[in-house]
Amino acid sequence: MAAAPSPTPKKARPHGWGHLLTRGLLWLLGASLAASVSLVIVVAVALSVAYPNLPDISDLADYRPKLPMRVYTADGMLIGEFGEERRNLTPIDQVPKVMKDAVLAIEDARFYEHRGVDYRGLVRAAIANLGRAKSQGASTITMQVARNVYLSSEKTFTRKLYEVLLTFKLEHQLSKDRILEIYMNQIFLGNRAYGFAAASETYFGKPMQDLTIAEAAMLAGLPKAPSAYNPLVNPKRARSRQLYIIERMEENGFISTAQAEAAKRQELQFRSTADPLRVHAEYVAETVRQLVHAQYGAETYTRGLNVYSTIRADQQEAAYRALRKGIMDYERRQFYRGPEQFVDLPDDRAALEDAIDDVLAEHPDNGDLMSAVVLEASPRRVVAVRQNADPIEITGEGLRPAQSGLSDKAPPKIKIRRGAVIRVVKTAKNWEITQLPEVEGAFVALDPRDGAIQAMVGGFDFNKNKFNHVTQAWRQPGSAFKPFIYSAALEKGFTPTTVIDDGPLFFGSDVTGGQPWEPKNYDGRFEGPMPLHTALAKSKNMVSIRVLQAIGTQEAQQWVGRFGFDTERHPAYLTMALGAGAVTPMQMAAGYAVFANGGYRVNPWLIRKITDHRGKTLVETQPPLPNEALRAIDARNAFVMNRLLQEITRSGTAARAQSTLKRPDVYGKTGTTNDSIDAWFAGFHPSLVAVTWIGYDTPRSLGDRETGGGLTLPVWINFMEPALRGVPVVEPAPPDGVVNVGGEWTYSEYALGGGVRSLGVPTTPLAPLGEGAPVLFRDGAKQPPANNPTWDRSLMNSDGQPPDRHLPPNVERKSILDLFR
Repeated sequence: MAAAPSPTPKKARPHGWGHLLTRGLLWLLGASLAASVSLVIVVAVALSVAYPNLPDISDLADYRPKLPMRVYTADGMLIGEFGEERRNLTPIDQVPKVMKDAVLAIEDARFYEHRGVDYRGLVRAAIANLGRAKSQGASTITMQVARNVYLSSEKTFTRKLYEVLLTFKLEHQLSKDRILEIYMNQIFLGNRAYGFAAASETYFGKPMQDLTIAEAAMLAGLPKAPSAYNPLVNPKRARSRQLYIIERMEENGFISTAQAEAAKRQELQFRSTADPLRVHAEYVAETVRQLVHAQYGAETYTRGLNVYSTIRADQQEAAYRALRKGIMDYERRQFYRGPEQFVDLPDDRAALEDAIDDVLAEHPDNGDLMSAVVLEASPRRVVAVRQNADPIEITGEGLRPAQSGLSDKAPPKIKIRRGAVIRVVKTAKNWEITQLPEVEGAFVALDPRDGAIQAMVGGFDFNKNKFNHVTQAWRQPGSAFKPFIYSAALEKGFTPTTVIDDGPLFFGSDVTGGQPWEPKNYDGRFEGPMPLHTALAKSKNMVSIRVLQAIGTQEAQQWVGRFGFDTERHPAYLTMALGAGAVTPMQMAAGYAVFANGGYRVNPWLIRKITDHRGKTLVETQPPLPNEALRAIDARNAFVMNRLLQEITRSGTAARAQSTLKRPDVYGKTGTTNDSIDAWFAGFHPSLVAVTWIGYDTPRSLGDRETGGGLTLPVWINFMEPALRGVPVVEPAPPDGVVNVGGEWTYSEYALGGGVRSLGVPTTPLAPLGEGAPVLFRDGAKQPPANNPTWDRSLMNSDGQPPDRHLPPNVERKSILDLFR
C-alpha cells in the first residue's frame, strides 16, 4: 500500500504582537507626517498673525531704562537715591569679566554660540530634570530680555510663543553684546536693585569693578528668585546657589580649579545699615530731592540725574553724631517713660522665637538705639533678646536710666517685666537700657565766605520724624539774638566800654497796654552798672532791654533785616531784645555768617552741580563772592562784634568753647528762651558757622536747669573739634576806622571820649574814655590819620575832641520809657 503524500507546509503567519507593532509604527509615521504638516501650518499662521504685532524694539538700540536720581556729597559719597528702581547704567565694555562669566555660567553658557534659542541647552536641561539632578532652566539670556522688557510673567502658550518670536527678532536686530548689556542692567536682583552694578552697591557696598569671584557668583544667583536667594534674608540658600555657580564657572572654563576652591573659601562681607562708611544725610537728600523736583518734575526719578551737594561727608557725619549725642545725653537726665509695648511670650521655644521676631519687626532699630524683648527682669538684672541674636544681660550702671521702671512700686505702664519691648544701647563697657527721645534738635553748618552748606541735620532721626527743623522750624532764638541788637547799638554810638545798668525794670499796664511786665535775668540777680562787653558775655537781659530802648525798636527791627531775618516776625517791641521773635536755624546761621565774613550777606545754597547719567553737566552753581553789593554791615561793625562774641567764648556763658577747643578764634552766643523752651548755640570760626537748637516740637520746658550753655554748646563743640582739626588759628586784621583803647576796640570817632558813655547810670564825673589808657589807631599812630573818612572832624568840639554824646542824667522817673524822651 502506497504511503500517503506529505502535506504541503503552510506559510507562517506573523506573530500577533509584531503585527500590531508594525501597524502601529506605520500609523505613527503617518500621524507624525500629518502632525508635522499641521504644525507647519499652525506655525505659519502664528507667524503671519503674531510677528507683525510684536513690539517695536528699535528703542533698545538706544537703551534708556528708568534711572533713579542719586545725591552725593561734595566729595562724592552717595547719600540718597530716589526712584522706583535702583540702577547704575553700565556699558557692556565696563562690566568686569568676572561678573559676565558668573552670569553666563549659570544663565546661558552658550550665549555667544546660539541664535536666541539654545536647542542643546533644552535637551541638556530636560535630561538633567528627568534624571532628578539639580533643576536647570532652558531660557536663554535673550529670552529673558524679551520677557523682562516687553512681556508679562504669565505662563501661557501664547506668551511663550511671543517670547520665542521676540527672541528671534532681538537676535536679528541687536548684537550679542547689546543684548547682554540690556540684561546686565535690566534684571531685578532684590532690595530695589536693578542690574548688577546697583546690586553690587546694595549688597556689598562696592563698585561692580571691585567684585571677587565669590561675590560675583553670589550676585549671579539672584535672577532666578531674588527673594529666595537674597543673602541678607536667606543666607543658607544663597550660599548653596553660590557654590553651584562657582562649580559651573569652573566647568565652563571661566576659572581654574584653584580659583574655584579659593572662591568657595572666601568669607563674604555684606553691607549693612550700620556700615561705618555710610553718611547720615537723610535730611540733606530729601531737601535736594525737593529742590530738583521743583525744576525737573517727574523726570527727577527716571532721568538718571546725579546731584552733587555742597555737603562735606566728614562734617556731615560729625554733625550727626554730635547732635545725636547731645540729645541722648539730655535723655539720660529724663524720667523713664516705660517700655514701648508689652507682649505675651509663649513657653514653646519655636513659638517664642516667632513672637519675638514679629514684635521686633514692628519696632526697628533706630541707629545705635536697638530694640529688644525682656525675658527676665529684676531691680538688679535684666535679660533681653534681640532679633536673631543671643540674650544680653544688663546690670549695674546699665540699669540706672530705667531704675524707676524696675522698682517694685513702678506703675504698670512703665514697669519693665517679661514681654516688655525696650531700647538698649551698647556702651564702651556694657549694655544700657535707654529710650527713644521725644525731644528734637537741629544742626546746620555753612561756609560764611559763600554760604555753601557743609552739614545739615534736621532732627534726631529722619525715619522717626521727617520734619526738617533746620529749614522749617520757626522758634524763638532767645539770647542768641542779642548780638544783632548790639550790632545796631554800635551804629548809635555805643562802644564795648559803654557802662549800662543791670538794674531791675518794670513796665506797668499803662506802658504795655496789657499785662504788666517785669523782666528778669536768667539767674534772677541784678549786678548793677557794667560795661557793655561784660553784659553781653553774661547775657544780661536788663542791659539788652535798655540798649534796645535807647536805639529804638523800629530802627532795630530794620537793622536785623540786614542779616536776612524776616522783620515781620520780629515785632518792634522791647521783647525783641530777649529774642522773642521767630527764626529758623538756617536763618541764624546766615545771620552769624555776616559777622564771620566781615559784614557780607550770604544766601545758603546746597546744590553744587547736576549731571546726567553719562556725566554731562546740566547745572553748575557759581555763588557770588563777597562784594560791596552784598554788604550788610560795615566791616568795623563786624570786627567789634567779633571781639564781643569772642569774650563770650572766653569768659562768658560759652567759656567752655575756648577752654575745650584750646583756640581763641571761636566766637558765639548761647540762647535760652523763657521757661527753657528753646536752647541754642550759634557760633563760628572765620571759615565755618554752625548753629544748633534743641527743643520739643510741641513747645514745653526742657527743664529748669537746661540752658544753651549746658545743652546745645556741647553739641557745637563736639562738631567743631573735628571740623577745625588742623585748621590754623586765624587772627582777624582790624579794618580802617577802629582803634584799640585799653584793650577794647572801638570806632575811631569815639576813641577819645565820644559815643554813649553810660546808660541808665546816675551821672558822675567820668574821665575821658582815653585818659590813662593807650590809644592805638590801625597804623599804630597816636592820632587819627587826616585822610580817615570815618573820623568826621566837623563833629568835633572846639577842643578838638569828639562830641560827648552820652545820654541825659538818670533822675527819678515813673517809667524806664521816660529815660529817652
